[in-house]
Order: sequence, then structure tokens, then C-alpha cells
Amino acid sequence: MKKQPRQRFVVRREPRIRAHVATVIVALAAAVGVVQFYQPGTALGRTPFGGAAASPSFASPSGNAFGRSLEVKLLFTLPGDRIEFPLSVGGDPSTLSYEWTSLRGNETGFDLQPMAGADLATPTEAGFYYLTIVNRGERQIIQEPIVAVMRPYQEKSGGLLNGYKIGTYLADRLRGRDKERPDGFIEVFPQYLDVAVSKHLRLHHFVTHDAQADVWPKYVALNPRLLDKLEFVFAELERMQGTSREPLELDVNSGYRTPAHNRFVRRAASDSRHQYGDAADVVIDANGNGRIDRSDHNLVEAAVNTVEKRHPDLVGGLGIYTSPLYPTPYVHIDARGQRVRWRG
Repeated sequence: MKKQPRQRFVVRREPRIRAHVATVIVALAAAVGVVQFYQPGTALGRTPFGGAAASPSFASPSGNAFGRSLEVKLLFTLPGDRIEFPLSVGGDPSTLSYEWTSLRGNETGFDLQPMAGADLATPTEAGFYYLTIVNRGERQIIQEPIVAVMRPYQEKSGGLLNGYKIGTYLADRLRGRDKERPDGFIEVFPQYLDVAVSKHLRLHHFVTHDAQADVWPKYVALNPRLLDKLEFVFAELERMQGTSREPLELDVNSGYRTPAHNRFVRRAASDSRHQYGDAADVVIDANGNGRIDRSDHNLVEAAVNTVEKRHPDLVGGLGIYTSPLYPTPYVHIDARGQRVRWRG
């Protein structure tokens, strides 16, 4: 029988900044671990994370530098804070120093510092940075994971951050009370939209689709726990489908929503998790048949339940939206910390 051409699904969403293909190729979570030192030819500790670094090579990121899922491509920090960046280092570590290379190509204002372990100081300016290892004058740029230095939440004033409208959180209105809010916001310029935040996802998936298309930089709240959970779910779906299927096809309808924009999203909850950066509305062709149907949602629900059983600390919400009100059915996945299920 002649094989029929595979159908492709069409995703309709809120207006976007720019068009992107639905299939994403593939960089958060605060990494935990220690710098692993080893001498050439000696296997001590964990095998260095796969993927050769550019020559010269003095160090490579350890597996746990990429989150619990081993698929997260960003580490998050605030200006001037210290961050755990697990590395495997070859040779004598006492000869190594480190600095940071900005993805914008500008000066970082960060002085060369000796590398004494996995605990590294970070630049004081918001932006995206490559860790750069220096050994006797030679430099090696570690291209993954990228370190995102966020703008602190406290820099938001009157609902604005550097001219970008974010709006107000409950924490703003109830000062002095312990109310939830993001720690900070990733600063996004147009050239950063395709930065990989994880294996399957890029930064443009999480930018708010509001009326500020011409306002730059934009700002995004993003919780590393969400990235780990999504990548665990994607991996489980791929496992369920076996090795013979095509790469998982997916897109994100809505990632981060500013509180200002969330107010005008139809049927959106006033306390939507999207405002805190730990929720995403995802369109997933889980069964690989080129369209979105009930089978896809059943597979996603099973995958989410499996991931939450294995990782109870990533428990959260799962909403399945199949109503005719939505041109393309999708699923909402979040990592709010308590199990919630609904259909819309």
C-alpha cells in the first residue's frame, strides 16, 4: 500500500512577536553538585557530561549542570549572586581562572577570578553569559548551560520595568505580607528569542503575547522547575512511543503572562500560574499522527501522572482544553506544588 503523506497540525494562538516553526529543535534549574576533578586517564567520580567543548578544553559541564532532567540549558541567578556551576576539570585545577562572556558582546565588568570550586560569582549586569575558563592565557568558552542574570523583582516600579509593562502582583498590593512573586525577570532582546532554554524549548515560547510587540527589552519570569517537568513529560512521551517514531512535534500557546496581560485573557484565572513563570499551555502531537486529538491528550495525561509519581516535588496542575471555544486543543501543565486537574 502506498504510504500517505503525513498531515501536519496548525496551531492558532494569541498574536506572536514573530512566526516560528511548530517543530522545535533544541537551554535553568539551579544546578546542584560539585566540581569534579580528575587526572587524565583516571576515572574519578561521574563521567563528564557528553558533548565536546571547543578547543582548547580545560573543563566540561557535568551532567547535573543541566537540571534534574539533564535537558535544561539555562542557569538562573540575580546580579552579583553566586551560582553552582558543576564542572569536570582535567589536569591541575589550581591553574584555572574564570570570567564571563556576554552574548551581546559587550563588556561584563567582571574581573578574572581563580576557580576554587563549583561556587562561582556572577556579573552584576542583567544578561546572558557564557562561562569562560582561562588557563595560562588560553580561554575556553563553555556554551552550555548559559547563565541568565535576571533583573531583580524590586526593580519593577509602578507596574513597569525599564519601560515594559508588567503590571502588579498581589505581593505589590499587600506589602509586608508573605505573598508569592517571581525573584526576577529575564531580560529579552530580539536576538535572544531563539536561545534554547531546554532541549525542546526556546525563549520565544515564554514571551508574553501582548500588545507590546515593539517594546524592547521584554521581560519574562520563568521557573526552572517548570522546564524540568516539561522535559520529563516530553521524555516520557517519547519513551511511550518507542524509537521508531519521528521527533516529538510541539508548540507553546502561552508561557509567561504578565499580570497586566493576564487580566485581558478570556477565561484566564486571576491567580493564573502563568504569571509566576511555572506554567505553559502546550500543543503536543503525542501520537505522531499529524493532528491533535483525544489520543494525544490521553497520552499527555498519562505522562504527566507518571512524572509526578516519580518526582512528587514537581506536582502541579494539568488542564485539558478540548472545547470548541479553542481552535486548537491544548494542555496546561504547571508545577505549582499541589495536584490539580480540570478540563476546559
